Parts: sequence; C-alpha cells; structure tokens
Amino acid sequence: MRFVALIALLHALLVWRLAAPLPLAGVLAVVAVAALSTALIPMSFAGRRGRDRAVADRWSWAGFIAMGHFAIVFALVLLREAWLLAAAGLGWAPQARDSALVVLLLAPLLTLVAIAGARRTPKLRTVRVPLPGLPPALEGFTIVQISDLHVGPTIKRGWVQAVVERANAAGADLVALTGDLVDGRVEDLREDFAPLAALRARHGVFAVTGNHDYYSGALPWIAEWRRCGIVPLIDEHHVVVHGGAQLAVAGVADFGAAGFEPSHRSDAQRALAGAPPGATRLLLAHQPRSAAAAAEAGADLQLSGHTHGGQIWPWGLLVPLQQPITAGLQRVGRMRVYVSRGTGYWGPPLRLGAPSEITRLVLVREAGR
Repeated sequence: MRFVALIALLHALLVWRLAAPLPLAGVLAVVAVAALSTALIPMSFAGRRGRDRAVADRWSWAGFIAMGHFAIVFALVLLREAWLLAAAGLGWAPQARDSALVVLLLAPLLTLVAIAGARRTPKLRTVRVPLPGLPPALEGFTIVQISDLHVGPTIKRGWVQAVVERANAAGADLVALTGDLVDGRVEDLREDFAPLAALRARHGVFAVTGNHDYYSGALPWIAEWRRCGIVPLIDEHHVVVHGGAQLAVAGVADFGAAGFEPSHRSDAQRALAGAPPGATRLLLAHQPRSAAAAAEAGADLQLSGHTHGGQIWPWGLLVPLQQPITAGLQRVGRMRVYVSRGTGYWGPPLRLGAPSEITRLVLVREAGR
C-alpha cells in the first residue's frame, strides 16, 4: 500500500505542475492519464502473481509500459522546472502552458522510441581489450558477453532465440553470461530460457549470478543452467587451454549474494585461488563494484553488467551513486573492466540513450607491455 500511495503522490505532483496552465479539457486529459498510470504501475508486479501466466504477462506489459512512460514524464518535468527557474532568473517570461504541452507531447513520442530501442534484437558490438603480457596464443581470443537478459514477463522465447542466433554467429572462443539472466521462477520460465542451451563456443559457456537471479530463486536456476550445458561459477574458476596458453575463467556470486545464500560470498580471492601461475585471469562479476576486490585478487580482466548503462536517459546519471562504472571499458589499477549496457532490460520494455548489446570482446596484447 505504501508503494501505491507513493505512486499516487508522485502522479499528483506531476498533474499539479503540468495541468495548472492548461484549459479545462487539458486538465481533464492529464488527470485521466495520471489516474490510469497510477492504477497500472502496481500491476507490473502484482500481475505476475496471477495463476494464468498469459494474463499475468499482459498485466505486466501494461504496468511496465506505464512505469517507463512515467519515468520519462518525470524526467521531462524536472528539466522543465529547471528551465523555468533559469528563465525566471534571467528575467525571461516563458509560457508555462507551452512548456507543459511540450512535455505532454514529447513524453509519449520518446516512450515509443524507447520501446522500439528495447525490443529490437541487440546489435553485436566488438570491443578490443588490450591486456599487458597477454600470451601470443591468446592474441585475438574472442569472448561473447551476454548480460542482464532478464527473461521474464516481457522477454520470451522468440526474443531469446534471436539473441542466441546472433551470439552464435560471432563464432566465439568463450561465452560469458554475467548475471541477471531471469526475472521469475524456473517453473514459469523454463521454456522461455531454453534457447540458451543452444549457445555455442569453442571453450564453453560460463555464467555468474546477478541480484535478480537471487530474487528468482538462484539455487533452482543454477541447477537449470547446468541442465542447459551452462557452467555456473560461484566463487570458483575453470582453466581452459587455448593454443597452449592457459586462461583461468573465474566467477563470483553477486555482490549481495550472501544475503540470500550465505555460502555465496562473492569472494574474488577464493574464485582465483589455485589458478596456474602465468595464466591470464578473467573474472566474471555481475556488479562493477566487485572490481576493487577483483584487481586485488590479481584478475587481468573483469566482465560485468548490472547497470544497463542507465537504460532510460537521464536516469543513468544516478548510476555512479552506487557503481564505479556505468558502461564501457575502463581500468581499475592494472586490471581492465568492461561493463555491458545489457542485452535485455529490467522492468519497462524501454531503452533511451543506452542501447542494448551483445558484446564480442577481442583480447589483444597491450602495446609496449
């Protein structure tokens, strides 16, 4: 009830700021849309508890689209307020009605653009990753990263199948799944998740858990991953040999996993313990904030996700409040970190200013090192 009350209060605030300068017809239209949005947003979560999965998924679709539209309206209203304050400070007198109409017309247009951006099959993005001391045999080694797939109410089998086909077309040496693969129970999503069993790579498919995997029941999902031929890495590593060179592929449980499963401690030292001396060390960690511990443990490269690159602009500006890296390739100490913007999306089927990706990472030797 507190969530519903908060949503209602925020909608009332938006109505107050947008409807005041409008004629009566405009006021009534804004109130009607706000009332519908207030009713639908809670259904994005409540609908998933229904017994009829098809009906529950339709409610989730409606609720999540309303949530995404609300997020865009809220951001535009904040920008409008900043503009009005700046204009007043400069002695200008902008028309409040005109700026309100801009928000009301732009929000649904941006929502449609964002839906299209989220629902397309993610493009394959190639990133060259320079590593110091990379053995010649690993020069050109390719890793396909899929992250934050969020198979669930709005991401279904057909969409997952398209992702798998595009990933397999890259011909990777290794596939890395960096968490948040699901949003729901195994019994509800097994068929939608099933195409991931067809992922192919020369040295196998490895996965780590994300926070949403724990919300969905991590232990049953880890068993399902194994059944699909995916190797889970829970604070452990496997060694693959490529052209005579060794690559230690390690993974840690999600940063907050111990709160759900006490034995899952997200321990980079433990994950890399016993890795062969001289082996290149790859660490999969769902959250970028695992990077400091990974660098201390001696990892050469960390692959992460979690942030979605912000997913809906401008909310990505808040990501640095929790995570050290929002997206892309950066360095932490001597270690490289690549943070994917995500392959799927969470919640609202919208992406704005943060396109999804299937990432093809190519290892190369860092010049002069």
